[in-house]
This record gives sequence, C-alpha cells and structure tokens, in this order.
Amino acid sequence: MRKIKSKKLLALYGCSGLGVNMLNMIMGSYLCSALMTGGFVKNVESWTYLNKTLVVAGLWAVLRFIAKAFDGLIDLPLAAFADRLHTKFGRRKTAILIGLIPTVISYCLFMVPLNAEESYLNTIWFGALLIIFYACYTLTMLTYYATFSEICETERDAIFLSNSKSICDVVYMSLSFALVPVFVACGINIRIAALVFLPLVLSMLIPMFLLKEDGETEEEVGEPLTLRRSLVVSCKSKSFMYWMLTISIMTVGLQLFLGGINELFSSTGLNMTVVMASSFAPVPLTIIAYNRIVKKKGLGVGYKFILSIFSLGMVIMLLCFHLADAVSAGTLAPIVLTLIAVFGGIFVSFSLGAFFSITYTVPTHLAQRELAQNGNSVASMYFAVQGLFEGIAAGIATGPILTLLKDKNVIALLPIIVIACCAIAFAMSFRFPQEIKEMGKESVLTVETAGNDL
Repeated sequence: MRKIKSKKLLALYGCSGLGVNMLNMIMGSYLCSALMTGGFVKNVESWTYLNKTLVVAGLWAVLRFIAKAFDGLIDLPLAAFADRLHTKFGRRKTAILIGLIPTVISYCLFMVPLNAEESYLNTIWFGALLIIFYACYTLTMLTYYATFSEICETERDAIFLSNSKSICDVVYMSLSFALVPVFVACGINIRIAALVFLPLVLSMLIPMFLLKEDGETEEEVGEPLTLRRSLVVSCKSKSFMYWMLTISIMTVGLQLFLGGINELFSSTGLNMTVVMASSFAPVPLTIIAYNRIVKKKGLGVGYKFILSIFSLGMVIMLLCFHLADAVSAGTLAPIVLTLIAVFGGIFVSFSLGAFFSITYTVPTHLAQRELAQNGNSVASMYFAVQGLFEGIAAGIATGPILTLLKDKNVIALLPIIVIACCAIAFAMSFRFPQEIKEMGKESVLTVETAGNDL
C-alpha cells in the first residue's frame, strides 16, 4: 500500500466514510425508532412510518440486540476475509465494494413494511434487514478503518487522519440532528428524509481513487494470518483488550444517547434544528482544544476530560427535560431553555468528536506497532474485535435498555444511565497501560521520531 503523505489528501480520505456512517446514523437513530410510536409526543405521524407501532416491542428488543451482537460477531470472519483477500483490483477496494452495495440495498428495503399493522411478520422482516445492514456496513467500514494504519507513514499522520475522520463524523451527526427535525416539522415523513441523505454514500468511492495497492510487498502487507491466528494475536495484546473493556462501557452510554435523543426532547418544545446546529458549529475548535490536551498530557488525560465533559452535557440535557414544564407553565421563557440546551449541546459535541477520534486512533496505533514489531497484519482484526465489543454494547443500549425506556415511558432516565456509564469508564481509565496513556503526547512522539531517524 502506498503511503499518503499529503495532509490535504489525508483530510479528503477522512471524508470517505461520511455517507455510509450517515446511513448508519439514520438507521439507528431514526428508522428503528420510527417503527414504534412510544416516546414521541409531537409530529408522531412524521416521526413514524404510518403513525402507528409496526413491531412487537418484546421481540423487536430481542432482534435489535441480536442484530448488533451479530454485527460484532461477524466482524471477526469479515476482518480475516478483508485481510486475506487478493484481487487484481486491490484487496481493500474490493472488500469495500462487496460491503457497500448490499448496505445501500438493505437500507432502502428497511423503509418498506410488509403490512400496515403491528405484527410478528413486520418485526422479523425488519430484524432480518437490520442484521444484513449492520453486517455489510461493518465490512465496508472496518476495511476502510484498516487502511488507516497502511496509508499513514507516521503516528502524527494517523492522529491527523483520525481527527479529520472525527470532524466528518460530527458533520454527518450535525446534518442528521439539525436537518431531520426540519423535515419532520414540515410534515415530511422520516422515510423521505432518510432517502434525501442516501446520495452521500457516494463519498465511499474516494478510496477507489486514493488507494494505491499495486506493488505491495510482503513486508508492507505483513504475514497473511488465518482467522484463528489473527484473533489470537489481537486478544494476546493486554493493552488492546483492556481498551476494549473500557470502550464498551463508554459505547453503552454513547449509543443510548444517540439512539434516544429524539424521544428525550420530543416533549420539550425546543427547536432542535437551532439547538443542534448551534451546538455542533464549534466542533472544529473543540477538536483543536482536545488535541492540545492530548499533545501536552497524553490520551489518558484527554479521555478522562471528555468523559467529564460528556457527563456535564448530560446533566444539562436532563435539566432541559425537566425545565420544559416550567416553559409550559409560563414561568420560564422559551429562549432561556433554548440557550441552556445549546450550552449543553456544546459540551456534548466536544465529547462526540473526541470519542470518535479515539476509537480510530488507538486501534490504528496498536496495529502499526504489531506490524512493526512482529510483522503481523491485524489492522482489520483490531477494528473487528473493537466492533465486536462495541456491537454488543450498542445492542444492549439500543435494544433492551432503550426499548424498555420507550415502552415504559421513562425516557427521562436516559441521561442518568449515560452519566453512570461515563463514571465507570472514567474510573477504568486510571488503569490504562502506559502506551495508551502516553499516546499522542508530543514529548513521546518527538522521542520516537528521533529514534526512527537514527
């Protein structure tokens, strides 16, 4: 794999996953929620497919969990497939296309219920499509993420690419949370809104032009490992496995927030377009601030900081939910509630950008070290194992937990659960291995660079 040395091209490469991740966001945050009316108060006819519940809540909770858990489990054979694939077109580009096409097809089919009533048939249909969507989406994205360690020449480049990707992640979340409520408020059904964003998936064609896989040597590619061997190599890394445990706890809180924010604010009367657009606008600046923290103190301190900020954002979100009654009673001006929500959104957006950057940076860094020290190419497997842990965590968050909160109409408990997850992850971060704690620290990078130049 040829290295990409231009910062502009690395930034462009970081934009590749914007469209596919947007589909995943729409699927998890909107389309899955649109199958049930529970939790929605206003514009229910637009937030849901047919203004009625189409799935059986108990079975849907189980199938949604199974879909996310299967998404994590299938990462492992898919990673081995992506690492061992050999084609004239290029192993990475071929694997991306194999996953991309059925991802788009299953996304479109998910908008078509088999009947117009709550039924087991609909529930099974949507559950099966969700499994297909997550599996194909995962093959596309884990292959893309695996290329991070292959196209970056230095750790600085890897951090730059991860930050570029995280900014793009915040862009698609901004589009999702800011524009979708506008469509809904205008009476446009959520399915039509979902189709509006479909063309963004073309951004995944960027790797087709920037990846240069011709002339790869065995030293560059690394030893082609079997599924069992690559899994063993990944799981033997104590640093990587402890990172998996910590990131899983964080993912439960993060996915619960992303999957339930619409229901949480449905009854507040807030203009979510204003709130989300205003709160996501300063994201590039917050990424710069986060990077400065990491450069001075290392990733360990940066991780603790963003967990604290995210928890504070959840406290403010919870406050907004309860202050909505004061607005209804006329004792609080709506503009005050909106300003408080925007303030909380800034804290949340700061954390979201950094969260995504971390999930790219750590596996990329550890995969580069494994290839350099032992000659093992496990980039896809590292992201696959991370995907397994994140998939199970997301399944727990958006399956049993979120479905129960919606079904029992206790959505106000959502921020409290998120705060609890952040507290656990914060405590676990004190036991990070030194190589993770020091990751990204300027003094460490300077020493490593000097050592490589000798």
